[in-house]
Amino acid sequence: MSAQKKRNFQIEAFKHRVVVDPKYAEKTWKILEHAIHEIYNHNASGLSFEELYRNAYNMVLHKFGEKLYSGLVATMTSHLKEIAKSVEAAQGGLFLEELNRKWAEHNKALQMIRDILMYMDRTFIPSTHKTPVHELGLNLWRDHIIHSSKIQKRLQDTLLELVQQERTGEVINRGLMRNVIKMLMDLGSSVYQEDFEKPFLEVSADFYRLESQQFIECCDCGDYLKKAEKRLNEEIERVSHYLDTKSEPKITNVVEKEMIESHMQRLVQMDNSGLVNMIVDDKYDDLGRMYNLFRRVPTGLPLIRDVMTSHIREIGKQLVTDPERLKDPVDFVQRLLDEKDKHDKIISSAFNNDKTFQNALNSSFEYFINLNPRSPEFISLFVDDKLRKGLKGVTEEDVEMVLDKVMMLFRYLQEKDVFEKYYKQHLAKRLLSGKTVSDDAERSLIVKLKTECGYQFTSKLEGMFTDMKTSQDTMQGFHSAVGAEIADGPSLTVQVLTTGSWPTQSVATCNLPPEILGVCDKFKTYYLGTHTGRRLSWQTNMGTADLKATFGKGQKHELNVSTYQMCILMLFNNADRLSYREIEQATEIPASDLKRCLQSLACVKGKNVLRKEPMSKDIAEDDAFYFNDKFSSKFYKVKIGTVVAQKESEPEKQETRQRVEEDRKPQIEAAIVRIMKSRRVLDHNNIVAEVTKQLQSRFLPNPVVIKKRIESLIEREFLERDKTDRKLYRYLA
Repeated sequence: MSAQKKRNFQIEAFKHRVVVDPKYAEKTWKILEHAIHEIYNHNASGLSFEELYRNAYNMVLHKFGEKLYSGLVATMTSHLKEIAKSVEAAQGGLFLEELNRKWAEHNKALQMIRDILMYMDRTFIPSTHKTPVHELGLNLWRDHIIHSSKIQKRLQDTLLELVQQERTGEVINRGLMRNVIKMLMDLGSSVYQEDFEKPFLEVSADFYRLESQQFIECCDCGDYLKKAEKRLNEEIERVSHYLDTKSEPKITNVVEKEMIESHMQRLVQMDNSGLVNMIVDDKYDDLGRMYNLFRRVPTGLPLIRDVMTSHIREIGKQLVTDPERLKDPVDFVQRLLDEKDKHDKIISSAFNNDKTFQNALNSSFEYFINLNPRSPEFISLFVDDKLRKGLKGVTEEDVEMVLDKVMMLFRYLQEKDVFEKYYKQHLAKRLLSGKTVSDDAERSLIVKLKTECGYQFTSKLEGMFTDMKTSQDTMQGFHSAVGAEIADGPSLTVQVLTTGSWPTQSVATCNLPPEILGVCDKFKTYYLGTHTGRRLSWQTNMGTADLKATFGKGQKHELNVSTYQMCILMLFNNADRLSYREIEQATEIPASDLKRCLQSLACVKGKNVLRKEPMSKDIAEDDAFYFNDKFSSKFYKVKIGTVVAQKESEPEKQETRQRVEEDRKPQIEAAIVRIMKSRRVLDHNNIVAEVTKQLQSRFLPNPVVIKKRIESLIEREFLERDKTDRKLYRYLA
């Protein structure tokens, strides 16, 4: 078999013509036409769809596709014209129901017709680029029903009227609306947009323009926002129930434009109910509603932010420049914290923790806190008050919370080095008087400051704690060595402070009583004997003493006083009456301190162990003082003139400022040298910018001071001016 030659098979055409009945096409079409009529007349149950499909198939096969297609168009058009008359005849509320019913019937009929003509749909229509059966049915419905001269405008008006009724609170048939709107969408997006969406948006804009004008005239801001929010939610709900989802941004944009954007300025500035009133009255719900509505408009949030910023800056400016507020530094800082807490809560509760609002708040606080040059001093005084007594019995978490709030204010300070100066003074007084609430709290704040500003900022503060611990060990050694020798005399406790770490000042030592002076000399001898190369100088202005005093009728009290006060009181062991001049001469206490000490000893009710003549609140140089033998107190221990941090006097303030300015000079010079070392050549403006950038975490250097430091460095030959361009500076290696 393999040897046999392969044969090629061919299919050949018939040798004779196949003759088709000339009336075949007409007869077949009549059958199909009748079937289409029956389908539209709801009599399809008696039809044989298999036979009808075969007839349509044969017509296409025998090249009668064009006749079949044109006949379909004519038949469907005829039926749709009849349907149009039926819809047009429907009155009132029946109009939409009739249209919806006929649409459902048309769709059902269209499905059956497409099944019968499936072969034409798949072969004839693609080859001739005609419209498929289903799409053809939709197009014919659109042209003869929806775009009928008697239906199109009526349908549009009916739909818009129903929306209007729903907006005014009436209940409408949403299911019917959904079906009719879906019909328009099925006919194509252009039909939905042109026949409904476009006019819907136009009448909506008119409606909300008019309504918003009515609301704005009769409502306060909060009520208006509630109405706007309600309308916005209604439109979103309307879309979800019966409109195209793509219409949602369009209709919400209409509401936003007419009800929010058009009235934003007026709403925010509204008397007695606008943004500022909401902030003042803590109306978190209204503020949150305003934020959520205004965020929908491009310029909405910036407007809220700007008005809020102006308000905060204004109240902050009033707070920091009010002379009455400045009388109590602790209350001043507490008010700052209260304002910060208030606005933080508004931002978190109402403004969705918006970072731009938080930044605006921080910027505002930084602005007005630095308007008061005494803010660094006041914040330190606030810390001093809290760490002395304000945090007694408070949990560790609450202590940390207070310290974190203090650090927040500290970050706003432009002159952090000024705060450091005051903080060091106040910390020194707390440590030396033993009045700090908690060493842990003190150290926690120092850790926070170190994290914020670096090791250099806190190194001296940490050195103060080290000195306090070393002093305890020193006193143990002193008492072990000479305790027996001084057992009968006054007991002495000394804190030895490293000069560089503590805010000590060179003050004239007052004349100590002989009993105290002897013990001090013994300590000095002991200390210098155990440490070589050191020098001791007594800071009598920073000490305290406990005195046992006996008053009339043998009443005894223990008086806790400052070292200066002790020196004054000990004078009265040998004299009943002393003049101011005599006390000044005997003690050599500086006049300002002496007057303050005498005032606390003689003029404070309940603490007046001395009396003065003449009686007055102030101390004069011609006053006389005598021991108050009638002094009494229900307490055995009486604290007089407790060393507390207090606001500086004007001369002290100027002296502190001068010391700060002096301390800044080497820092500015060091920054200039660092910059020039890396850049080699730089012009004046860039040096100023770079120095400011490097030092702004501690203070904002004055450009005039920077210029002076540059001149100083040129004189000392660290820098030189460029010979060709005098505005340039060159680093000298």
